[in-house]
Amino acid sequence: MTQEEKLKIEERIVEVLKTVYDPEIPVDVYNLGLIYRIELQDDGQLDVDMTLTAPNCPAADFIAEDVRQKVSAVEGVTAARVNLVFEPEWDKDMMSEEAKLELGYL
Repeated sequence: MTQEEKLKIEERIVEVLKTVYDPEIPVDVYNLGLIYRIELQDDGQLDVDMTLTAPNCPAADFIAEDVRQKVSAVEGVTAARVNLVFEPEWDKDMMSEEAKLELGYL
């Protein structure tokens, strides 16, 4: 795939990540700053590193599976792996300005 095709697919991946929510927080995982890495290979293999707001989050499996299903459905993605990572530890400074405003941090 060309670099331009790859960028368009990555843009669509970000769009679908913005539709995934932690059930306890009214902001999507992308704007919360929970997505640490999106790496798309030329063959369509996708790796996503993400974290959670807390390591013991009861919705961890649900959120990770929602991410995997949604990014797998993006045209151009042939396979997707979602890796839960906890380094660096998430904090509220990782949120977008939009998320901070929505949650009352601004």
